[in-house]
Amino acid sequence: MAGNGKTMSNNKLAMTLLKGRTFIVLIILLVFFSIRADNFLSPGTLMIVAKHVALYGILAIGMTYVIITSGIDLSVGSIAGLAGMIAGGLIEEGLTLKMFGVTMYFNVPLIVLVTVLLGTVMGMVNGIVITKCKVAPFITTLGTMYICRGLANIRSDGKTFSKLSGHAGLGNTGFEFFGRTLGNTGIPVGVIILAILAVIAGVILKKTPFGWHVLSIGGNEKASRLSGIKVDRVKIWVYAFSGFCAAVVGIIATSQLVSATPKTGESWEMNAIAASVLGGTSMAGGVGTIGGTIVGAFVIGVINDGMTMCGVTEFWQKIIRGLVIILAVIIDQFQRKLQAKMALQARNENK
Repeated sequence: MAGNGKTMSNNKLAMTLLKGRTFIVLIILLVFFSIRADNFLSPGTLMIVAKHVALYGILAIGMTYVIITSGIDLSVGSIAGLAGMIAGGLIEEGLTLKMFGVTMYFNVPLIVLVTVLLGTVMGMVNGIVITKCKVAPFITTLGTMYICRGLANIRSDGKTFSKLSGHAGLGNTGFEFFGRTLGNTGIPVGVIILAILAVIAGVILKKTPFGWHVLSIGGNEKASRLSGIKVDRVKIWVYAFSGFCAAVVGIIATSQLVSATPKTGESWEMNAIAASVLGGTSMAGGVGTIGGTIVGAFVIGVINDGMTMCGVTEFWQKIIRGLVIILAVIIDQFQRKLQAKMALQARNENK
């Protein structure tokens, strides 16, 4: 009995460490890069890291919902790129109606609305194809990834929109707001948007029937259907939300650069997946938290910017990011097995 008690105690300690692994890794990375890279903890560097974390984090929030339902969304980076090109094109060139021989220019709030609606619709299309046509999420979103990237290039024939300051006479100024800091606070607007979305998404996931349905579908889709949950509808809205988050990221990234390029968002889907999985979202579905995902986004941001400041080449950075994803999944599987083992031990002790 004493041996069983000691084993149970060790398992509980291991589970505690596993649940807090992302935060522990973040602290270790901050200490490591502060030693290896000059000025890594300086205000200027932390500002850059925060801006990148905002982009990865917003993408990862949408990705977390998708992965919880046992899905995947490989199109988010391309949707972000397409969103940036649409917003940039509307600011720089406006909308030309050839049949009337006129060009219309829109104010920034309307441009943002059109852009996020586009991203939401693209995400919704993913959900419809997955649920109604029964195409695997991996294949569906892979196809959408190529489609959106192609559309982003077609929008400008592969060129960059670089005049996004707008013109006061046309009423389309102010787009740079999303890439700036808020007043004298020094906090990037993107970080504030991340915080707002994180709070809303977290509350919805844990406190509302829709969130419970998302978790239930990931845990057992068949049982969810039998219990009356409209599984297809929930999945469609989950992918629509992922597309919405991607469009928001496209707007912020484009605003930060004050230019729109078709290459925006390339490989960012990998950062979103990594942040979600590092934050404790299970690739098997049914498990995940928005808070964990945000910490995971900080880990990815610190790794990326830290490696850059240490002079690690892009080639090695890709290898390291891939290893991080694989390691995160392995640890997730180990945690699930340990939880099952502890549950079995608890049942045996109660008999």
